[in-house]
Amino acid sequence: MTSYRISRASASDAGRLTALMHESAAYQGEYASILEGYRVTEDYLATHPAFVAHAQRDVVGFYSLIEYPAELDLLFVADSAQGTGIGAWLIEHMLGQAADLGMTELRVVSHPPAAGFYERMGARRVGVVPPNPPKITWERPELVFDVKHPPHD
Repeated sequence: MTSYRISRASASDAGRLTALMHESAAYQGEYASILEGYRVTEDYLATHPAFVAHAQRDVVGFYSLIEYPAELDLLFVADSAQGTGIGAWLIEHMLGQAADLGMTELRVVSHPPAAGFYERMGARRVGVVPPNPPKITWERPELVFDVKHPPHD
């Protein structure tokens, strides 16, 4: 039985998170250009809320937020962990963190093949973001999560 945990990303995670992104089959072929030269850096992790899902010692996914304006910046699940519920677990955790940060909505500019996943997790489509050549030559779905706050006692 595999045990999973989510923890705040630290500077020492930067290389592993960058590798997980670049190994993603979802960003091969026509979508490869968006990650070309992109790295998760120590500075990025110091300035953005970012959380890592671990299975024993392996990193199986992560996400990061932009606090203002409220947006999911990155969310990746290792190819080997696809279909295991890690993505849904990360979304649940992310929405809890967003609530803790006082967010009421959380924008997602989605990788086109991932839009259905976000919708299944409760996001609603609000539009599309046009291409931004030369790296991004396709429209990207724009979605929003409504962030629920627990009732106060």
